[in-house]
Amino acid sequence: QVQLVESGGGLVQPGGSLRLSCVASGISLNHYAIGWLRPVPGKERDGVGCITSDGTVYYADSKNDRFTITQDDAKNTVYLQLDSLKSEDTAVDYCSTPHDAASAYLCPLSDWDFSSWGQGTQVTVSS
Repeated sequence: QVQLVESGGGLVQPGGSLRLSCVASGISLNHYAIGWLRPVPGKERDGVGCITSDGTVYYADSKNDRFTITQDDAKNTVYLQLDSLKSEDTAVDYCSTPHDAASAYLCPLSDWDFSSWGQGTQVTVSS
C-alpha cells in the first residue's frame, strides 16, 4: 500500500553535493512525516533529519549545516540535499514514515523510530 522510493545517490568527491529524492505513493505528504536515516558504525541506524506533514524540518544533529530537507507536495516527494560531503557520509540513506501511525504526521524526535526501510540509495564519497 505504502511505498517510498529513494533515488539520487551516487559517487561524488569530498566537498561535492547530491540531492536525494523520496517519492511517496499510497500516502499523501499532507498527512505524513518523512524521516531520512542511515546505518552507522556501532548503531543499527541513525537519523539524519525529518520533515513533518506541515513542512517543519528537524535535524538529528543540532549543529547540522550541510543537510537540507525539503518537500514538494505536488510531486509527493521529499528531498535531502547533501552539501560539503565528507567520506564519513558514505552510507545507504533511507526515507521512512514514523512507526507510530497515530502520530505519523509528526517527527518522532524522542527516539527517531521509523517504519521498515526500503531499498535506500547509496551515497559514496571518495576519500
